[in-house]
Amino acid sequence: MGRAETFDHTADLGLRIKGDDLADLFQTAAAALFDVIVANREAVQVAETEPVSLVAESTEDLLVLWLNELIFRSETRHRLYGRFDLQIDDAGRRLEATIGGEPIDRARHLLDHEVKAATRHGLSLRPENGGWTAEVILDI
Repeated sequence: MGRAETFDHTADLGLRIKGDDLADLFQTAAAALFDVIVANREAVQVAETEPVSLVAESTEDLLVLWLNELIFRSETRHRLYGRFDLQIDDAGRRLEATIGGEPIDRARHLLDHEVKAATRHGLSLRPENGGWTAEVILDI
């Protein structure tokens, strides 16, 4: 799996993500998002899975759409996710995924930040050193 780190950005929080390929980058971005939302993501169990199917105009748009879909599902379904199995088409515009998680359990899950959205501000996605690197700003 790829690597992710956070960086400060005014009142928001940035994610710098690296992956071996686009699928790895998107999986790593999802994991990093939930590392921001819940301080102990390793406690999130895969009790149920859900399909996700997304289409966007560009790979950058697909990344933002993916993260915002995860935020929306987490907020509206009161769930946390810890598994992200996905495929991205060769054009980088279609994503098919199965995500796994469970309802939020405040006795086990240490909620950290409320993430409102992934933004297009400062968004970058580029091939680098045989893999991919992205920077995404989260509105918290």
